[in-house]
Amino acid sequence: MLPQLGITDPVRLDRQDHPQSHRKYKLIWRHPMDTTISTEAEGPPQKNGDAGASIPLAIDLDGTLIRTDSLIESLMRLFKSSPMSGFSMLAWLAGGRARLKQEVARRVTLDVSSLPYNIEVLTFLRDQHHDNRPLVLATGADAHIARQIADYLQIFDRVLASDGTTNLAGTAKRERLATEFGIGGFDYLGNGRPDLPVWQAARRAMVVGSPAFVDRLRARLPNLDRVFAVEAADWRTWLRPLRMYQWLKNMLVFVPLLGAQHFDAIGPFLSAGVAFLAFGLCASSVYILNDLLDLPDDRRHPRKRRRPFASGKLPLGAGLAMAPLLLGLSIAVGWSALPRAFLAVLGIYYALTLAYSLRLKQIVILDVIVLAALFTVRMMAGSAAVSIWPSAWLLAFSMFLFISLALVKRYAELATMRLEHGPNARARGYEVSDAELLASMGVASAFVAILVLVLYITSGAAHLHYGRHQAIWLVCPFLLYWLCNIWLVAHRGSMHDDPLVFALKDRVSRFVMGAMVITMLLAI
Repeated sequence: MLPQLGITDPVRLDRQDHPQSHRKYKLIWRHPMDTTISTEAEGPPQKNGDAGASIPLAIDLDGTLIRTDSLIESLMRLFKSSPMSGFSMLAWLAGGRARLKQEVARRVTLDVSSLPYNIEVLTFLRDQHHDNRPLVLATGADAHIARQIADYLQIFDRVLASDGTTNLAGTAKRERLATEFGIGGFDYLGNGRPDLPVWQAARRAMVVGSPAFVDRLRARLPNLDRVFAVEAADWRTWLRPLRMYQWLKNMLVFVPLLGAQHFDAIGPFLSAGVAFLAFGLCASSVYILNDLLDLPDDRRHPRKRRRPFASGKLPLGAGLAMAPLLLGLSIAVGWSALPRAFLAVLGIYYALTLAYSLRLKQIVILDVIVLAALFTVRMMAGSAAVSIWPSAWLLAFSMFLFISLALVKRYAELATMRLEHGPNARARGYEVSDAELLASMGVASAFVAILVLVLYITSGAAHLHYGRHQAIWLVCPFLLYWLCNIWLVAHRGSMHDDPLVFALKDRVSRFVMGAMVITMLLAI
């Protein structure tokens, strides 16, 4: 009998009698990273005399039982908690993959309740467990992690895993299973090419994979018995981690050029365009790295849990390859066409964003200041690209404006988590009770930004740069309306994007921003 599972446990299988003597199982997915999902699986009952019921079934972990890689998850958690551990990882790897897995597993604890389990596989395993079939978790993951998952699911009779000396994968796993049960004395459920020798030694091979992968295996696996189809990710899924809609924020690189009113030369606009591309590639690299570092937190968020890496739709190894590739492309673009000063600003942006992802986002208030600084750095990158440096007025205005927008972002996240988890919810380091304070600081910053604009209009600087500088007064009510509307939307819990991205999607915001641009052009 299975123990009574609580609400945080991943699955519960309810048996229902079927009129045609089939067993029907209803899988109720109780998972912190998703809402309740029901899936039904039917199949003919196994007779007690069926020899297959006594044959052990060995199951792989990474990519099979869970749609992720436990080693990469552990490495990212360790790196996030201790960035300097990267040097130790290299030393552990020199002692072999088994030692690396063991050393990392000793230092981190995965939240096994939030892992993206393969629902179809888990349903099948619960079915087999109900029929008293011996189930063996046979994985290349370290024994510490494998036992955590086995203790959590409570369906496995044995656990075979890497032990710090032997990396139980590929041929090593085949030999271990053959020693325990004999060639052909077990069935095996796996998902990748390293499992091929294990499948070939098994009585029956069961595969988790895409149709194309399974087709390639059929000729080499005459014992192929069952397939758990996995839909291959399409190009849209591969593009999602790049968050190209966030590239809209990189339009800030054009602000210094527009502020200096350089409309008569194509060269500076081309340079700003190259800076936009380089910054976008760099930002996408950071977004991917941030997704890999924030997997546990994302899986508890009502929207972020659907991100490709958090949900298991994309392999974590692909993310580890994409992040440095995009960063390298960004540097190459900047190096080939822009001043070295731009690369210096790009380096500051990357370092600041990395620090934010690793540590600073957890420090209340400081995280808001860093977010605002990242907006300003984008603007400084545009200045470096065209060698036009922003005025003190522009920097002061942008500082308070971006702090207000950063506070909107934090306030909106807190409002979302409050709706999801109630009055005890937390977002980053903030509590629900902090919402009122965040709103007051954000609205105050918005009004200070408008005050700076007013002081600029009445200063001599506006007279020098704008022939009809009095027209800029019209920008003030437009900007005031937009900022107040942004805060009202966030207060109502409808701010689901970054404020700047929201502004470019929202019809009212687009109208107001267009009116402000036209007003500034008329003031020239």
